[in-house]
Amino acid sequence: MRRRNFSGSGTGRRGLLALVIAGLAGLFVGVPAASAHGTIVDPATRAYQCWKDWGSQHTNPAMQQQDPMCWAAFQANADTMWNWMSALRDGLHGNFQGVTPDGQLCSNGLARNNSLNTPGPWRTTSIGSTFSMHLYDQASHGADFIRVYVSKNGYDPTTQPLGWGNLDQVTQTGRYAPAKDITFTVQTNGGYRGHHVVFTIWQASHQDQTYMWCSDVNFG
Repeated sequence: MRRRNFSGSGTGRRGLLALVIAGLAGLFVGVPAASAHGTIVDPATRAYQCWKDWGSQHTNPAMQQQDPMCWAAFQANADTMWNWMSALRDGLHGNFQGVTPDGQLCSNGLARNNSLNTPGPWRTTSIGSTFSMHLYDQASHGADFIRVYVSKNGYDPTTQPLGWGNLDQVTQTGRYAPAKDITFTVQTNGGYRGHHVVFTIWQASHQDQTYMWCSDVNFG
């Protein structure tokens, strides 16, 4: 059998190079978009909590009994948890309420993350009337601002979808320079007790890119 020699063939070398490039490109097809963004890790957002608690054992049948909301979210679309840093939309121009319908706040209006809008017994983080928030920003985008709301007294996150009318705005930060970790303190009026939702809007600084999340908390 004759061996084909590409050493003297420019066409052959280009063909071989194209194959190598195509092969390398294929290695990145399955890399999640989450690698370039961020989320609130404390108090944990719904997708992050599910990934943190169950990502390494997402097929464990015990999740169905121990954490039914994460179980349902994994069944609906596991990519929601693998891409827990990717709940973003571009070009909202600050019109957050106008382009995000009631009942779609926890998913940031993204159909692929719709399971995060489902009312139910999501696991909670225990906090006090004054609490710290931690944004993990892997790509160090920085922030134009971070706006924080708490669900109103009388709203039941286990039975009601979250709407804009269910929220009290409690703070809005100023700008933050690019950094992987941004922490800040939120002070409420002390009137919240039990299971509430902390709803956060992060307006990233590198472009008009908006992130929205729900974190389930228990005010002691």
